[in-house]
Amino acid sequence: MRHPSGGPRGSPVSTEAMSSGFGWRVDDLDTDEMILNMGPQHPSTHGVLRLELRTDGEVVRAARPHIGYLHRCFEKHAENVDYPGVIPYTDRMDYVASMGNSLGYALAVEGLLKIEPSPYVQTIRVIMAELQRIASHCVAVGTYGMDIGAFTPFLHLLRDREKILDMFEWTCGARLLYNYNWVGGVSHDLPQGFIKACRQFLREFEAITYPELIDLLLKNKIFIKRTANIGVCPVEVAVSYDLTGPNLRGSGPPRDLRKDAPYSGYDSYAFEVCVGKGEFGPLGSCFDRNWVRTVEMAESAKIVHQALDRLEKMERADVHEKVPKRVKPPKSEIYSRSEAPRGQLGYYVVADGIGVNPYRVKVKSPCFTAMSVFHVLARGMMIADIIALIGSLDVVLGEIDR
Repeated sequence: MRHPSGGPRGSPVSTEAMSSGFGWRVDDLDTDEMILNMGPQHPSTHGVLRLELRTDGEVVRAARPHIGYLHRCFEKHAENVDYPGVIPYTDRMDYVASMGNSLGYALAVEGLLKIEPSPYVQTIRVIMAELQRIASHCVAVGTYGMDIGAFTPFLHLLRDREKILDMFEWTCGARLLYNYNWVGGVSHDLPQGFIKACRQFLREFEAITYPELIDLLLKNKIFIKRTANIGVCPVEVAVSYDLTGPNLRGSGPPRDLRKDAPYSGYDSYAFEVCVGKGEFGPLGSCFDRNWVRTVEMAESAKIVHQALDRLEKMERADVHEKVPKRVKPPKSEIYSRSEAPRGQLGYYVVADGIGVNPYRVKVKSPCFTAMSVFHVLARGMMIADIIALIGSLDVVLGEIDR
């Protein structure tokens, strides 16, 4: 086999030969770009997200996320079933945090009907919502560590998530998609012994899992180096792209609907809004977003403790007391927001006052807005850091392609 220069294989190639024979020059090597498709087969893209990267060597010059692989069609389904029938479909959007989805929808329809569940039901809802927040963040933080090479924290966090799912299954029979928060109430009362089991879980989580997580991951020098200086999202960019939840709080603003626009009695609970601190690098980095989710789990545990204390002092009540036999709101519309684990989840519901089906249901997804800023943060990063960026945004594609 002859070399392009005319000499044997291994001979140096002249600039003239390269330019005339191959159509490019040595000078072009510094600016050669190529298009790489990352996913959907890559584990960090969860099988449903394709990232189109324009790269110059190992540097990402531009990135474009391609969504549209799940086709949940939630908003169209909602027009063809009655108001209570929409609830199982809400579970399937963010399937890692289904309790928060149904809660947001129930609050919206209750606003149309102008009904308010009993304090007993609201306390149960808070317990379930905060347990779901812990379970959701267990997946987010655990898989994030695994994405960049830390396997052990994932096992610890998945173990505790299973304990939460055991309690959910004990209560309503389901482990992933619950159909639990109904309009005006919840599907099942808490079973006998739930409070004791929940307290036992919280004691184990606070005494064992949480300190282990901090030591194994958040204080790990390798993890800090891989996350503390990449994916930096300045507060101006976060606000401009309407980021919410941990993605916004990681950049500094202490915005949380549980404090800013309380619902379900959240204004009566004592807890802190967790924000990024920029302790190991610029504020708003991948580390800060992951830090917020981690410490939020401890704050959610505090809320659950307080809710359990209240529940012990309450008499059991009928959780279906305020559930209407026929949900038919008057002609009206509402936009209702709640603080889901991934950010502000908004439901815009239109009632025509004629039928028992919603005229229109539109969802504002925190994951959709988080994915919209991806191309800005990815510009100039190394290819290997793209994985760390995706994980730090904590998106669930069922909520994006709804």
